[in-house]
Amino acid sequence: MSAPTPTGQQPMPGRIMSGEMAEQPAVLRRILEEGAPRIRRIAEEIAARGPRFVLLTARGTSDNAALYAKYLVEVVLGKPAGLTSMSTTTAYGARPDLTDCLVVTVSQSGGSPDLVASTRAAREAGAITLAVTNNADSPLAEVSEFHIDVLAGPEKALPATKTYTAELLALYLFVEGLRGGDGGAAKILPELAEQILARQDEVRALAARYRFAERLVLTSRGYGYPTAKEAALKLMETSYIPALSFSGADLLHGPLAMVDNVSPVIAIVTEGKGGEALQPVLDRLRGRGADLVVIGNQASVDAASAGFVLPTEGVAEEVQPILEILPLQMLAYEVTIARGQDPDAPRALAKVTETR
Repeated sequence: MSAPTPTGQQPMPGRIMSGEMAEQPAVLRRILEEGAPRIRRIAEEIAARGPRFVLLTARGTSDNAALYAKYLVEVVLGKPAGLTSMSTTTAYGARPDLTDCLVVTVSQSGGSPDLVASTRAAREAGAITLAVTNNADSPLAEVSEFHIDVLAGPEKALPATKTYTAELLALYLFVEGLRGGDGGAAKILPELAEQILARQDEVRALAARYRFAERLVLTSRGYGYPTAKEAALKLMETSYIPALSFSGADLLHGPLAMVDNVSPVIAIVTEGKGGEALQPVLDRLRGRGADLVVIGNQASVDAASAGFVLPTEGVAEEVQPILEILPLQMLAYEVTIARGQDPDAPRALAKVTETR
């Protein structure tokens, strides 16, 4: 996706982010071939201890991966799951009884002090603790009882791309392992990811719609909702466009009022029950004349003013988010380039955010 920079010339804006997006099919293959056996062993060991419920802890992009895992745990395993508020532990000193609870902390770097502190506190409170990171030598991995390495390799661009899809796949394989599954639905993902990433010209054409956008609304339901949140984050941190993400159900509970016939809306339509649940929302958006772009199957794109068709026919709904985010990562990149900015170096951001 990216070309080498000739000697003596300044690097092209976005060169690092573009290169890391292009690595994603290889990263997915690496997880399936090298990481899956270890993930399965960890899942089997944790399943044998019979956790009653699951708590997920994360920040930023990893928080969206954790939300995806919440859907998996509740839908696939039928266990209650929740996203933690770390300040209850780190700021208020709360120490809930976490006996028989599985606490999964997701972090690309594994270095944020509040993630480490809350995980340490959870382990002291009786929880089974699992860190999912891209750094096996991180402080978070050290304080956790179990660790899954997402094997994404070094990520240098500030916007996380390959670590996000790596987290999604690792979490999917882990949840599958908890129920004794083999994760076979994920085997097709590297090939399909390559097909999507080869369609950059289509995404560049879509990006022209948003070059001068003052705000964006993204919406989805079910497994697609974490994708909407992650896409909004990518657009905000690279292009600086205020991007609001809503569950389709929440959008109808008030925020729909701000959508009019000049409002750009991106809908992620997962093929399956989530996409079916989103249809009434799409009808309302069309009724308001919204500038609607759909990321989804052929039928959903045909019903919108524009979109990107995903090759999801026959792909299990629970793994489609790993494909859905790819054109949206490319969209964030292309919109940022079109606005004359460098997606590799968003202002005021650092690769490792040390919250406390």
